[in-house]
Amino acid sequence: MYLPAQFAETRPEVLHALIATHALGTIVTLTADGLTANHIPFELDPRTSETAPHGTLQAHVARANRLWQDFSRDVDALVIFQGPQTYITPNWYVDTKPRNGQVVPTWNYCVVHARGPLIVHDDPVWLRGQLDRLVRRHESTQPKPWSVADAPRDFIEKQIAAIVGIEIPIRHIEGKWKVSQNRSEPDRAGVIAGLRAANSAEADAMARLVEERRSRSS
Repeated sequence: MYLPAQFAETRPEVLHALIATHALGTIVTLTADGLTANHIPFELDPRTSETAPHGTLQAHVARANRLWQDFSRDVDALVIFQGPQTYITPNWYVDTKPRNGQVVPTWNYCVVHARGPLIVHDDPVWLRGQLDRLVRRHESTQPKPWSVADAPRDFIEKQIAAIVGIEIPIRHIEGKWKVSQNRSEPDRAGVIAGLRAANSAEADAMARLVEERRSRSS
């Protein structure tokens, strides 16, 4: 990933928080036919170890998905997590635009790239644990959270037989927070005001990120 120093995010807690909040990852693997991408919800175990210095990603795929069979054991898998992202109009550059007009549109975004070896778990006990944790996390905001145990046992056993687990000890992780750090203070204030006026959840999330980086640099 092209990563100018001013856009680099290295704080583990920030990188992990984006993964936890935007759990649907794009996993890219090298297969016999070339590169393949799949889109899978992951859970992150933030505990670190010698083999997983940045934590571990865990997920499952359909048994019919060849991801767990056709992948290079010699090339790490890459998982991409996309956070808030939005278009930035030059009209929000309230300093530079009226002063000299030397402005162009851009796109603000946050991403995390995590890489590591792909490990396969074809084990019903491991899979049930992974399912329980994944469901518990994402059902936690429901008024009456659903549990895997709410479904008939024989039904769940059949569902588990139809999936395969995957695990990726994260050997390398990098984050890119392109959130107007390269603009002047007045321009960043204009971006924040413009995003807030857009009145959308995505724009509001980006406004908070621009504000947070603005506060850190002041």
